[in-house]
Amino acid sequence: MRRAERTTVRVGARGRALASAAALASVLVGCAADGGADAAPRASSSPAAPSPTVPPSTPASVPTPTPDGTLLVADFGSDTVTFVDPRRGPLGSVEVGTAPYGLVVGADGRAWVATAEGVAVVDTRTRTRLALVRYETAGGPATTGEYRGGGMGIALSPDGGRVYVGVNVPGGNGTVEVIDTASREVTATVPVGRRPFDVDVARDGSEVYVTDHDSFDVTVVRADTLSPRRVEVAPYGTEGGLGSWLKPHYAVVRPSDGRLLLPFEGERLVVVDPRTGRSEIEPMTADTHQHGATITPDGTLLVVGTGPIDPAEDEGPSLTVRAPDGTERVYPLDGPHENVAVSKDGRTAYVTGGFTRDGYWDGITVVDLRTGGTTRLPAGERPLGIAVL
Repeated sequence: MRRAERTTVRVGARGRALASAAALASVLVGCAADGGADAAPRASSSPAAPSPTVPPSTPASVPTPTPDGTLLVADFGSDTVTFVDPRRGPLGSVEVGTAPYGLVVGADGRAWVATAEGVAVVDTRTRTRLALVRYETAGGPATTGEYRGGGMGIALSPDGGRVYVGVNVPGGNGTVEVIDTASREVTATVPVGRRPFDVDVARDGSEVYVTDHDSFDVTVVRADTLSPRRVEVAPYGTEGGLGSWLKPHYAVVRPSDGRLLLPFEGERLVVVDPRTGRSEIEPMTADTHQHGATITPDGTLLVVGTGPIDPAEDEGPSLTVRAPDGTERVYPLDGPHENVAVSKDGRTAYVTGGFTRDGYWDGITVVDLRTGGTTRLPAGERPLGIAVL
């Protein structure tokens, strides 16, 4: 196994860190920290389309067409999604439903947004909400905050015909609801584990992978039969239960072989073969609690570090950029962040400052992936999910 290397903060694992349920009964994920004040944004080094100028008298219901390369973020602290020019900031928002979490955008320009109330369908070209698909799963009243019921992770099938959304049921196991994108109707409901943070789909569309945060597992769902199968992912064990910090958050599907990559604590990358359920562990170097992840077509993994569990042992917030050969660059970030997307040219990362716990801020950090230079950009209200249009 090739050991990971890094170019910034110290190398090495801080060792096993198991948190007791009694000490952490009210703390399930993340770390509280001060996000800091937004700095004035500077131009990103990546090419971007010019930001359109909308006269003050232009009605909000008649927006300027959205340029290519615009960012779309889910405003977890509000009931909107916000369109963001990656160099200048917000262009406008669309109301979608209470506390939107994850989002995904299809080739047809429609965004599917997982809110506490249902999945909102947004035309990103005209910036209008087309529909709200209500959940069949009873998740209680539509509320806000980290433990709210309703949609969390969300993904599209490769052919664009289905949306898969993880629905959290407070205090119990969740579901994945299947939505037909043509009819905009829920066609099936599949039981999964607790708090489905993330949903991913195999590149051939044959399987769906649901990362169940509070049950230490990934639920593998066959797309044809919708039969679920549990795969435990617990490289630190399951001690502490709901009070443990050391649980899976987000996963990605590796392009080269279809395996799932799940980062833990900036120390361990769990590589899961979803066909067999077997896993291997590779070393990581950021030594920080980790949440959002994405992967580029060439297999470069990007992982968001939210900050330390134990400030005496762990490093602060960061973005890990891990090459396919396992070497890593770790870029420090100012304050907690949650999720990440990459520009179409692969030169720039956009990291949302929303974060699921205290310490969030209303913006995005723009990271130049060649130099590690960063810019803080205002963007929506507690932005969480993100996509590049």
